[in-house]
Amino acid sequence: MADYASPTVIQQPIPNADLTALEYLLLTNIFQADPFGDALYFHAEFGPSDLILVPAAALRAAFAASAAIASTATSYVGERIDMDTDEIEIEIDLSGTSWEFILQDIVRRSATLRTVTAVTSFTCSKMRPDGFGGSVMLITADAIKGKSTNDILQEFIAEEEAGAGRNRREGEG
Repeated sequence: MADYASPTVIQQPIPNADLTALEYLLLTNIFQADPFGDALYFHAEFGPSDLILVPAAALRAAFAASAAIASTATSYVGERIDMDTDEIEIEIDLSGTSWEFILQDIVRRSATLRTVTAVTSFTCSKMRPDGFGGSVMLITADAIKGKSTNDILQEFIAEEEAGAGRNRREGEG
């Protein structure tokens, strides 16, 4: 059996001051987070998590502290999670949203970040043609843009084919 992984790094450290308590709680469970001065460097060795388990008390406190700030995190959690549960830990399925939207909200509010970039590599424990590559993402206040290595290769192929066709036509004249 082949094991696939998507190691991911968020290249810009995210200032702690730019994070709501809820974004902090979610992002530090979606990614590993290393202190970087007054910021956090987010990365995921095997890929970002979309199913996380957090202490209920911490979730309630983070949600309450963040509720006044409109964000993807507060909307998503508020619509899906019962804060009055007796559970000690709460499982949050983030497959219905994406960490990219959380980072975009942070960029929108930040006084210092204009963009955030994410780089992902696609790896596989077996040498399979579909198991390798990568992607890049640019997150701004207004857009989330990304391309995979396959997208880039397809663009190169299209450019080459267009150029080869043009060169043949020019040579016929």
